[in-house]
Amino acid sequence: MQVNIHEAKTHLSKLIKLALEGEEIIIAKRRKPVVRLVVIPGASEKPRLGTAKGLIRRMGDDFDDPLPDFAGYE
Repeated sequence: MQVNIHEAKTHLSKLIKLALEGEEIIIAKRRKPVVRLVVIPGASEKPRLGTAKGLIRRMGDDFDDPLPDFAGYE
């Protein structure tokens, strides 16, 4: 799909969605192609839950106790 710069500015969100779906987007100036909108590899992947499992081994019992440095702000 080829669009001019004005259309690209007006419909950028739609064009990004199309690019993420695999469509090639070319942006033209005076009908001459100048830019290709491409997806960065890995950018469209959804975050995977549970990837930090085992990272935090143990929190101390005093984890949420007030810090001594801030005693005057209570």
